[in-house]
Amino acid sequence: MMITTISQSLTLPTPSIPSRDKNNMRPKNQSSMSEFLLLGLPIRPEQQGMFFTLFLGMYLTTVLGNLLIILLIRLDSRLHTPMYFFLSHLAFSDISFSSVTVPKMLMNMQTQHLSIPYVACISQMYFFIFFVCLDNFLLAVMAYDTYVAICQPLYYTTVMREELCILLVAGSWFFSCAHALLHTLLLSRLSFCADNTIPHFFCDLTALLKLICSDTSLNELVIFTEGGVFAFLPLCAILGSYIHIGATILGVPSIKRICKGLSTCGSHLLVVFLYYGTLAMIYFIPSSNNSKVKDIIASVIYTVVTPMLNPFIYSLRNRDMKLALGILYRRKIIFSK
Repeated sequence: MMITTISQSLTLPTPSIPSRDKNNMRPKNQSSMSEFLLLGLPIRPEQQGMFFTLFLGMYLTTVLGNLLIILLIRLDSRLHTPMYFFLSHLAFSDISFSSVTVPKMLMNMQTQHLSIPYVACISQMYFFIFFVCLDNFLLAVMAYDTYVAICQPLYYTTVMREELCILLVAGSWFFSCAHALLHTLLLSRLSFCADNTIPHFFCDLTALLKLICSDTSLNELVIFTEGGVFAFLPLCAILGSYIHIGATILGVPSIKRICKGLSTCGSHLLVVFLYYGTLAMIYFIPSSNNSKVKDIIASVIYTVVTPMLNPFIYSLRNRDMKLALGILYRRKIIFSK
């Protein structure tokens, strides 16, 4: 319902783009590009207040929910396990992921100050790519941890030892950093045209490439190859893990356990579908000029909606997390007396 309302309320403006004929092929170099103009969400003026309140509430839910997860895992020694170790990193990644784009979007909606400095725009693009990639890896690592816990419970403590957990998380951070740095360096060697208008609410890589006057074939090749690999491999790991988990659960003659397992896997796969489906819609499926509104809606889903859902899907529905929350609440009451 919320997505349908957003779709009906968006009307994409058509910014004026200077022509590039043969007599005017001299691009403005990116060193002289001091700032960009973010058009933001194409929302009607009378609906700005409603959507500002909606997105602010979703952002605060994302930040507070994920901070609560990190706090609970930090304070409760029973949550010092591989699964919650990965969850704490996912929670931090989701906070950072939303904070890269949403505050600037909210500020633009409230003040109508649409400009963003060149350095800030490139930095936003870097951190956006970084945390998208980090989320991909962490979701795959968590799926593997769940697979070992359910399908190979006798070997769980042997397989998921502390050294391996640290290595998996460190590798996720390292490859995410390298992935984002590669795209940033490839973009920095190109020359921007005179037009600095970005028809988006953040500095997205594909939106920036449309403002380039020089050859972008190498950038596009890297997006579809290296970027595709970094998205495809974690997705295969997630789906493979949950297929094995589903087969193991269905093989156990317990209706209660089957329903609980399918409910958990279904919730996780819903997040995976929203996350990877919207990413594929934008970056790997060719889009026409008429589908820009759909691309923006998809961007809102994976930058605002998905990070908000992760705490509820992966953590706050968990019995151990609820128990830790109850203990923390009782401690607060005791200390307040």
